[in-house]
Amino acid sequence: MKKADTLGDELRRQGISRRTFLKFCAAMATSMALPASMAPVMADALAATRRQSVIWLSFQECTGCTESILRSYAPSIESLIFDFISLDYHHTLQAAAGRAAEDARDQAMQENWGKYLVIVDGSIPLKDGGIYSTIDGHTNLETLETVAAGAAALISVGTCAAYGGLPMARPNPTGAVGVDEIIKDKPVINLPGCPPIPEVMTGTIASFLTFGRLPEMDRLGRPVAFFGDTIHDRCYRRPLYERGKFARGFDDEGARKGWCLYALGCKGPITYNACATIKWNQGQSFPIQSGHGCLGCSEPRFWDKDSFYKPLSATHWGNAAGLAAAAAAGAAVGAGVAVLSRRHQDTIAKGE
Repeated sequence: MKKADTLGDELRRQGISRRTFLKFCAAMATSMALPASMAPVMADALAATRRQSVIWLSFQECTGCTESILRSYAPSIESLIFDFISLDYHHTLQAAAGRAAEDARDQAMQENWGKYLVIVDGSIPLKDGGIYSTIDGHTNLETLETVAAGAAALISVGTCAAYGGLPMARPNPTGAVGVDEIIKDKPVINLPGCPPIPEVMTGTIASFLTFGRLPEMDRLGRPVAFFGDTIHDRCYRRPLYERGKFARGFDDEGARKGWCLYALGCKGPITYNACATIKWNQGQSFPIQSGHGCLGCSEPRFWDKDSFYKPLSATHWGNAAGLAAAAAAGAAVGAGVAVLSRRHQDTIAKGE
């Protein structure tokens, strides 16, 4: 079967109408905080785009990021994502194996040199020459440097690829690091989360195809459209926080009434992500809505922080008096937590 020249050709071949495609573009524009008028612009740009060659590299990871993107619903992975990208290499999803798989990657690199997009999930071990994770006899470090050399850009999906993740947790036996600690001469965007929200991944790819560049990023290399606000900023329980209504146990009266989970260790005030707006499982819910506080999984070194179940006021980000103050004057503590959040980001930016 002849390969379609552009995404528009492929969509027409599959009987996908422009109306349906516009609905998809409208959803993408909304998720990226773009005006509705951008939907037809995105549609025209994407329809004229040749299918983007994508090489997906998996290193020290749990496959959770792949499991997440498989559950994307806008677009669904099976109905659209493989129509506007050409996924030329992916350990888990490709049909080929062994030498045939590696040859497919090499061919994609040669045919699309300087234009292909590299997606990485998993951290890269550096200790002892990187021997702790190898593929086809090559260390993850060697593979990453080789493939990145001809890439247009790289997307680090998941906290492991973005910051080193769980493999980097103390004492970091493999010397694990994130992609941007190694690749300095190519654009790198971080989509942290353990795992990241599927629509954040597909939305970022759509943005790259539409505009030919990576979207606006924050100081940690994350797209502002998805990581510009804390979970606390958008949380539906925030009014209860402001009123000092806190659950003190996962099965107490406050928990049953849906009160704020700050006292149970929720890290929403210092965690930047779109969980409270995009949510998970086709927008059904997110951890806080399900009754569990945010763990801060899209922030660097979240696994090495104080207990997940200690309130921020009782950790090194605050002091023990904070929670009592919150109960007495939630709004005042809200301002204080905002200051802690800014200090937290400054500390991360300085690498402290």
